Amino acid sequence: MSHAGEEKPCISVIVPVYNGQDYLRACIESIVGQTYGNLEVIIVNDGSSDKTGDLCRSLAGEYENIQIIETNDEGVSTARNAGLDKIRGEFVTFVDADDRILPDMIEKLYYCMTDTGSDVAGCGFFSWREEGEFAQAVQSRGNKEMGERMARTYTASEFVEDGILKGNSRCWSKLYRVSAVGGIRFRPGLTIGEDMLFLVDMLPGINRISEIAYKGYGYFQNPKGAMNRAFLPKYMDQITCWETAREKIAGISGNKDMEQVTAILIMAVLLTAGKIAMLPAKERKKQASFVRICHEKLKKELQAPGVYERLSGGYKVKAKVFAAVPWVYLWLYHFKIYKR
Repeated sequence: MSHAGEEKPCISVIVPVYNGQDYLRACIESIVGQTYGNLEVIIVNDGSSDKTGDLCRSLAGEYENIQIIETNDEGVSTARNAGLDKIRGEFVTFVDADDRILPDMIEKLYYCMTDTGSDVAGCGFFSWREEGEFAQAVQSRGNKEMGERMARTYTASEFVEDGILKGNSRCWSKLYRVSAVGGIRFRPGLTIGEDMLFLVDMLPGINRISEIAYKGYGYFQNPKGAMNRAFLPKYMDQITCWETAREKIAGISGNKDMEQVTAILIMAVLLTAGKIAMLPAKERKKQASFVRICHEKLKKELQAPGVYERLSGGYKVKAKVFAAVPWVYLWLYHFKIYKR
């Protein structure tokens, strides 16, 4: 389909940042350098205590399409919501401040969306840890163009089954029609799984969602990121999010996905228990109330018909041991990790 000479609508890019002085500039430069011309960039500085605020003001001075919003260390959900409340674009996308996007990502998502008549268009991502890895990924993209442009289009219930329940629950690397987002917002206070719930909340109002295989989003594997740290109480959020999502998904696709959603919920419980297990023995004992919650939830969810069969072999063993002897499970898990 030809797109030459058309007037392109404004796309808003929301970038939440907290203490991002070391990586924000590279992220923003990957956005303002896009092949898609009509962008507004909204940086939400969420109460940073380093020099991020100075950097934001500097960037806003350099690029006329950058707007800065200040929030008061209220978390990524509130920061993204503050951005959503200010956008003027017809479309919106999210980029995390330690990540970067390839120069044509937004243009590719825009054409994917308009060519398919979708309300949401998504692409793949690649992970990187060092500058050399990112540079290599940028260089190698040019050789992989053709097959990656073909869009696969889903209805809302198909995307639950083939997207959300298969791990494609990220809010970034997607472009959204603002009219489809409407008044839907991220749920404040949730720090793990909040993007999955945003998608699930959107799905009932969506006609179709499209995905291309093209990997245009560079996800920085931050060694200080949440997934690499031992237990904090906020890690219980991933359990809360899947419990909430289960109710929403039942409304979208009836009961046909309930066994799989519950199996994922059980895995979330076991992952959370694994985080507690990473703590030293004294610290583990201090988290007894969270261990009890995880144990009770696991036993309850395992009673649902057909759910145990949905777990992989490894998770079946973990579920049985944790259900029977939770504290022994935590000790064994800790021993296995730290005695390698």
